[in-house]
Amino acid sequence: MTESELFYTLALLRVDGVGDIIAKKLIREFDNPELVFKQKKSVLTKIEGIGLKLYSSLQNKSIFELAEQELKFIQKNDIEVSFFTEKNYPERLKHCIDGPTLLFSKGAIDLENKKIISVVGTRQITSYGTDFCKKFIEEIAPLNPIIVSGFAYGVDILIHQLAIENNLQTLGVLAHGLNQVYPKTHKKFVSKMEQNGGFLTEFWSIHNPDKENFVRRNRIVAGISEATIVVESADRGGSLITATLAADYNRDVFAVPGRVSDKYSMGCNTLIKTQRAQMLTSAADLVYMLNWEIENQSSKPIQKQLFVTLEEDEQKIYDYLLQEGKQELDLIALKCDFPIFKTSSLLTTMELKGVVRPLPGKIFEAI
Repeated sequence: MTESELFYTLALLRVDGVGDIIAKKLIREFDNPELVFKQKKSVLTKIEGIGLKLYSSLQNKSIFELAEQELKFIQKNDIEVSFFTEKNYPERLKHCIDGPTLLFSKGAIDLENKKIISVVGTRQITSYGTDFCKKFIEEIAPLNPIIVSGFAYGVDILIHQLAIENNLQTLGVLAHGLNQVYPKTHKKFVSKMEQNGGFLTEFWSIHNPDKENFVRRNRIVAGISEATIVVESADRGGSLITATLAADYNRDVFAVPGRVSDKYSMGCNTLIKTQRAQMLTSAADLVYMLNWEIENQSSKPIQKQLFVTLEEDEQKIYDYLLQEGKQELDLIALKCDFPIFKTSSLLTTMELKGVVRPLPGKIFEAI
């Protein structure tokens, strides 16, 4: 994207009445954002959604001053800009009709050929949610996914920290410009975040973390990922909005169940009960439902750990495979007296622990 194209795209986004849907439509129509401003009234008003009022707004010269100011901020602070048609723009967001026209980022972000999951939840995370997050990230780490969240209190900042501790790339999607940190107490995490991923936002340096911006931010969290996981949530909140957006984008949604009496499990339990989310009890559930290939991932090969601890049901399967050798999934389930779905989940967990190996034809062997 050239400097001129960026300038005119910025200007177009400041036009009153132009949102991401209209902006992308106009840019696609004329191939270049600068040409949008040079079209005759008769040409523009023939386009669906473009009326006389919007045409009049395009003539407002003050938008160019705002665009110039933001362009200088971008250049001065070495901010990376992703245009919605370019390769460096998140692939899944390209398929969201209301995805941002431009994304601004800082850090060491690499989205190419990566598994991406979003983890969201309450700002008042409990010990139950904390324990689940720790276990989940440890289990999923061998697959080297990118962990996305909103850099807020509670689940967000915990999941970012856990990702960093496990050497995973993590992205914080912000509800404001890159000229500030919110909440301010999280400033101490910025450096490590940028070394292990970074920050994304559609908001300019003039934008503050206003309430409505968080709702807009949530669509990026939902749209950029293959799946969204809700760890803890009350019966209302931003996490449930993110889950709804993810479902609308045809993404997988998972929720961690909790006791019916727990306030911050009410939202998750409702998502599961109403079949708007799949129940998530471990990383193995996610790997199984998303059909992620464990055997082909190469960045962090799963190795058998010394003195690995197996649960009782896992040990039963492991002992059977040691005794009988390579066996088909159906036969393992039959001989170990487990349902097929449970056997699949157990085997996936055991793959993550490095004690079984999958073979073609749904065959497994002990390592």
